[in-house]
Amino acid sequence: MSKLVVIEFDDQVAAFEMRTELAKLQKEYLIEMDDVVVVTKDEKGKIKLHQAFNLTAAGAVHGSMWGLLIGMMFLNPILGWAVGTGTGALAGKLRDVGINDDFMKELAADLKDGTSALFILVRAVTGEKVLERLKEKGFKGKVLQTSLTVEAEEDLRKILEG
Repeated sequence: MSKLVVIEFDDQVAAFEMRTELAKLQKEYLIEMDDVVVVTKDEKGKIKLHQAFNLTAAGAVHGSMWGLLIGMMFLNPILGWAVGTGTGALAGKLRDVGINDDFMKELAADLKDGTSALFILVRAVTGEKVLERLKEKGFKGKVLQTSLTVEAEEDLRKILEG
């Protein structure tokens, strides 16, 4: 079962930096994330979600391949490719995987203007090593919400808020 962690930062850059570091940790097999999203709130109060994966583009690529294949079967590969790309892009745009967008926007509404938050859906983690790396990098933020164990949440708070 995946665990949710939400961390608030005082600026709009730190969340992106932490997401980059978590991606490196994932390549080292120290953390496995189902989803990781940066949410920013600009100086005018506008909230923007920065997804790690562009589902619209992925859907378009997937749809174009299927459309081309089906189009070749009916002797019109260009039309099949075009239709497949369009329907794939639409399906990707409508598909929401990972953390619910409405939930993120609702929680981000309470952020101060000019700040950001990092939403992480963690499937598996080597806790000590990940916390050690976050401490080395000097990330500072406020833990807004988690579904971690009490002990794990306290350890995370010590590193980020300490």
